[in-house]
Amino acid sequence: MLFGIAIRTGNGFFNLEVQLMKFLYFIMIFIIILILGKWRFNYFTNKEIASLAAASENDPAMPVTQQRIEALPLPVARWLTTTGMAGKHEIQSVRLKQTGLMKLKPSQKNWYQSNAEQYITVNEPAFLWKAEIKMLPFLKVVGRDLFKHGRGHMTIKIASLIPIVDIADNEKINQSTMQRYLLELPWYPSAALSPYIQWKQLDEFSAEATMDYNGVSGSATYQFSAEGSVEKISALRYKDSSKDAKLLECVGEVVESSRIEGIEIPTALTVSWMLEEGRFTWYKVKVEDIKFNE
Repeated sequence: MLFGIAIRTGNGFFNLEVQLMKFLYFIMIFIIILILGKWRFNYFTNKEIASLAAASENDPAMPVTQQRIEALPLPVARWLTTTGMAGKHEIQSVRLKQTGLMKLKPSQKNWYQSNAEQYITVNEPAFLWKAEIKMLPFLKVVGRDLFKHGRGHMTIKIASLIPIVDIADNEKINQSTMQRYLLELPWYPSAALSPYIQWKQLDEFSAEATMDYNGVSGSATYQFSAEGSVEKISALRYKDSSKDAKLLECVGEVVESSRIEGIEIPTALTVSWMLEEGRFTWYKVKVEDIKFNE
């Protein structure tokens, strides 16, 4: 008897063949749905990445000369020199692979594991970040952040299928995604020379970058070491897009830096929200792979 199982009870024999077949059929359908959901999510995010890449593939990459660097405020010029950008061509695009640990709220005890990929363009400032977060052994949540034309779009789905967040093009999400672009500038340091970014020296080792693009503006503060390496970046961002959401300080602190293709970038960072009750470190991220202009 195929898959036949019989159990002896006081009431006699119960054939479980049908029940077992139904269970296996349910599992098979469930797995197929999960596979199709993940495929669909990756298909559309990859199309968006291809669109960003196509929009920037013909952009000219200007050489980063010492003269251009020295036109910037001293701490920024020292940083760009330290990164090794002098004598190289501008970074037009970046591909990143990241691993990380994430918390969604301060009271959360255990960290969620995450894997992410990100694509960034510079001449037309834009990025797409897609992540997979392992919340339970058999449950993953996927997220996608898009910044394009000065507009933001955030999507979060359970198992790549069930949308729980889908926010696009409102004042808070636009400002927050632009601030993220500024916070992540050390991954594409030549963007400091972009015409849409203006710099102001604060003291010997810090400077403020103000970005104005397509009707949206934002600022971030950069703290540098005496040697010229970036140590900390902070900006005011919205933690969520609710009606009562307030601007909070978001701080990225460099844990480790590496030289990739001759360019020094942060490869391990912590990201924290400065809440009324104190610092909430919610993300520990490590760059596993990075490629420029590909």
